[in-house]
Amino acid sequence: MTSAELLTDAFDRVQEEVHRAAYGLTAEQLHFRADADANSIAWLLWHLTRVQDDHVADAAGTPQVWTEDGWEARFGLPFAPSETGYGHSREEVAAVRVESPELLTGYHDAVHDRAVAYAGSLVDGDLGRVVDEAWDPPVTLAVRLVSVISDGLQHAGQAAFVRGLVLRS
Repeated sequence: MTSAELLTDAFDRVQEEVHRAAYGLTAEQLHFRADADANSIAWLLWHLTRVQDDHVADAAGTPQVWTEDGWEARFGLPFAPSETGYGHSREEVAAVRVESPELLTGYHDAVHDRAVAYAGSLVDGDLGRVVDEAWDPPVTLAVRLVSVISDGLQHAGQAAFVRGLVLRS
């Protein structure tokens, strides 16, 4: 297995978990929050997809799917186009409202397609390229992509947990 195939498999796993967490839920269920400071399934899936979109686009030197393909307008959220959800307040989390799981999974699928196309174009020598010098040590492409995948799986797992709470009530 090549590094590109390994990264593609990992992005595929995030996509599977996003679909599993969202499948068949109503708008009310997508917005359920265990308490006022908790994240909803809608926010978790939107956020993990925004981070993947932002970070992969930055690494690839391409526009984000969010703005390039009109997802920002489809979601109609009250945020700047660059917003990914990092550091959101309880009010901002509550503002992430969607009417169907298909909007969340549709956006995720578009971002996933871009991510796996990019991952599939990589060779091992690409992975050591520094993509962010704001950190010490600077962040390489390999570290950035693994971080995006890890973050995605963690948030998808959190969404699955909230789904369990929703379906038990």
